[in-house]
Amino acid sequence: MKASVFRLGLNLWPPFLFTGIHVTEVSADYRHVRVELRMRPWNRNYVGTHFGGSLFAMTDPFWMLTVMQNLGRDYYVWDRAGEIEFLKPGRGTVAAEFRLDEALLDQLRAATASGEKYLHWFSNDIVDAKGEVIARVRKQVYLRLKPEARQRAG
Repeated sequence: MKASVFRLGLNLWPPFLFTGIHVTEVSADYRHVRVELRMRPWNRNYVGTHFGGSLFAMTDPFWMLTVMQNLGRDYYVWDRAGEIEFLKPGRGTVAAEFRLDEALLDQLRAATASGEKYLHWFSNDIVDAKGEVIARVRKQVYLRLKPEARQRAG
């Protein structure tokens, strides 16, 4: 799927559309994604800052989706765990970026070449308009080479 169609689909996806989450960039090779969360009355918490669930949701699918797009159909790729650390109150528009490089993809391929499962932790920051980190998110992704791909390789 073209990255532009993918981006549009995510922006129209109700969990993003109705919470103020907006995917602003998806590179053609799916190795860079930028997401923003805009402050809205319905995504504020009691003290007027971003609701923590919205902050986590803005980062939720992207490591899994970018890895899946880059490794292809020969791999199982699933989110396995996630955690968020709130560092300071988030106000206004906040953003997160996701970047994959060839070295990391090579590492993932090597770790799964034997057919064993591999659990990889990804980390990224959510920053405010001043570039200050308001939260740090970690996601653990499960990866495994599918049996039919192992047979072709072996």
